[in-house]
Amino acid sequence: GKIINIRHLDQVIKSINGWYQERGLTGMVSYAEILSGGILRLQVSEAEVNNINIRFLDRRTGEPTIGKTKPETILQQLTTKKGQAYNRAQVKRDVETILTMGIMEDVTIIPQPVGDSNKVDLVMNLVERKSGGFSAGGGISSGITNGPLSGLIGSFAYSQRNVFGRNKKLNLSLERGQIDSIFRLNYTDPWIDGDNKRTSRTVMVQNSRTPGTLIHGGEHPDHSPITIGRVTAGIEYSRPFRPKWSGTLGLIFQHAGARDDKGNPMIRDFYNSQLTASGNPYDDTLLAKLESVYTDSGDQSSTMFVFNVEQGLPILPEWLSFNRVTARLRQSYEIGPARLLLSASGGHVEGNFSPHEAFAIGGTNSVRGYEEGAVGSGRSYAVGSGEVSCRLFGPLEGVVFGDYGSDLGSGPTVPGDPAGARGKPGSGYGYGVGIRVDSPLGPLRLEYAFNDKQARRFHFGVGHRN
Repeated sequence: GKIINIRHLDQVIKSINGWYQERGLTGMVSYAEILSGGILRLQVSEAEVNNINIRFLDRRTGEPTIGKTKPETILQQLTTKKGQAYNRAQVKRDVETILTMGIMEDVTIIPQPVGDSNKVDLVMNLVERKSGGFSAGGGISSGITNGPLSGLIGSFAYSQRNVFGRNKKLNLSLERGQIDSIFRLNYTDPWIDGDNKRTSRTVMVQNSRTPGTLIHGGEHPDHSPITIGRVTAGIEYSRPFRPKWSGTLGLIFQHAGARDDKGNPMIRDFYNSQLTASGNPYDDTLLAKLESVYTDSGDQSSTMFVFNVEQGLPILPEWLSFNRVTARLRQSYEIGPARLLLSASGGHVEGNFSPHEAFAIGGTNSVRGYEEGAVGSGRSYAVGSGEVSCRLFGPLEGVVFGDYGSDLGSGPTVPGDPAGARGKPGSGYGYGVGIRVDSPLGPLRLEYAFNDKQARRFHFGVGHRN
C-alpha cells in the first residue's frame, strides 16, 4: 500500500541478513524482484544440512584411520541433525559436547557444499584419545596412625573410558595405607540407549576399611585403634531435568561394622559405647537415595545447592530403618579485586542408624582450628563458613576465613553417645589465614587456624572444600 523506497528496501534486506548472522545461521536474501501489480518478492537462501559424515584421523600422522568408537554413539550426542538449517553456533556447541565425553583428543566439523544446491555436508574429523590404561600413585591419609609410614597411602587403578566403543566407563581402583584400604569398581553408561532425557546409569561395588577416629577416636594409651569395614553395592540413575538442575536416584546396600587393630569384629569401644545400631558385629542397610543438584556454572566459586535424602528400607527385620536429610549451599560474591565465598551445610537423621554414620564436625573441610571430628558427633549438625580471597601473584591466592559448627544439641541422641564419652564440646568456631596455589589436581590449600579453645592448628588440603 506504499510507494517502494529503494533505500528502505535495502535496509530490510540488511535486517534479514543480520537476523541470520546473529543466530549463526547460514542464510541470506539472495534475490529481490519488483513485479508488476505492486508485488515485491524476496528470495531467501538457507544452507541445509544434507549429511553428517564421521571420519577418524590417526593421532600421529593425521591420516584417516579406523576408529574404535561407534558412529551412532557420536551422532547421538549431536543436536545438529540432517535436514536442519546449518547453524555455526550450534555446530560449535556440538564440538564442545563431543570433547566433554572425554574420549576424543580433537574434534573439528567442516562444512562442504553439495553441488549447486543450497545444501552442505558436514565432515566431522575425530582424533581419539587412548581409551584406557593402568596408573599408580600415592598420597596422605587423613587417618591418625602411628609408625614410620604413618599416613602414607598408595594407589593402583585401571580405567577404560570407551568400553565397546560406546562411551561407557569402567574404573577399577585399589588404595592401601597403614590402616586404610579401599577397593572400588564403577561401571557407568553416560547415556542409556534409547533414552531421550540423557539419563546415565552407574553400577558400583566397594569394599573399604577406614579409620573410625572421627567418631570413636581417643588418646587413651589403652585405646586401640578402631577401623570401620564397609562392603557396598548399588546402582544409580542420573539425568539433567533443567538447564542448571540435575537429579539422581539410587538403591544402595551396605554391610558395615567396626574392627580392632587385629581385624576382629567389635560391638563396643573402650568407653563402652556401642559401635553398631543392631548390637550385632555388623549393621545391614538398604538405602533408597534421592539427590538434587543446582549449579550456576562449572566454576567452583559459582552458586551451588545440593539436597540429599536417604531412606533406610527395613525389608528384613534386622535391616536398619532411618531417614537422613542433608543440604549444602555455596554462594560467591565479587567485591572489587577480592571474592567473598559463603557456604553452609546441615543435616539430620531420624530413626535407628549406626553410630559411626553420625555427622562428624570439625577439621579441614568443616571447622578449621579443630582436629577432624573434634567439635562433635551428632544426629543433627549445622556448619557455616565465610572466607575472603584475593589474588596475590601468579597462581598464588591469599585467604582469610572463619568457620562455625554445632551438633544442635543432638550429640547425646547418637547411639552410645560417643561424643559425650570423649568430652567433645558440641559446638565451636575457628578462624585464620591461608594461601592457595592452583595446580592440575585443583587448589593446594595451606591454612593456619585458631579455635575458641585458644588452640592453633595447620590444615593442608587438596581441592575445593566440600
